[in-house]
Amino acid sequence: MPARLLVCVHLLLLSAAGTAPAEETKTVVGPSNVYLSDGAEALQSGDAEEGVRLTLKGLALVSGPRDRHAAWANLCAGYVMLEKLDEALNWCDRVIAEDDRNWRAYNNRALAYIGRGQLEQAADDIERAEAISPNARTLK
Repeated sequence: MPARLLVCVHLLLLSAAGTAPAEETKTVVGPSNVYLSDGAEALQSGDAEEGVRLTLKGLALVSGPRDRHAAWANLCAGYVMLEKLDEALNWCDRVIAEDDRNWRAYNNRALAYIGRGQLEQAADDIERAEAISPNARTLK
């Protein structure tokens, strides 16, 4: 889950010819949700408490399912790091219920299962994740 800045460009195309005057064009540069970006960065640096806090804050501002699923998967990872495994499973299950192709959610849920000693379920989730993203280094 790389915490890179996203570049969003929004063009308002108002004329019938498909070209908008310069004053009607708006460009926004930076992450679409600073809290989600900063939360992911905190999680990657090992600060689970701050990562979860920022991600929960960003979750209130999500603009669509992709951001919501990323936030939920990050919350799952953060709660695994905090050893709050039931909470972690809750967030991963939410992602998978809406997007059964999210290999990161399966990966994170497998870690929660390992923490609970549920090795068979963990192996199943790793297998599912590898089928979705066979080249993901995280799964290796």
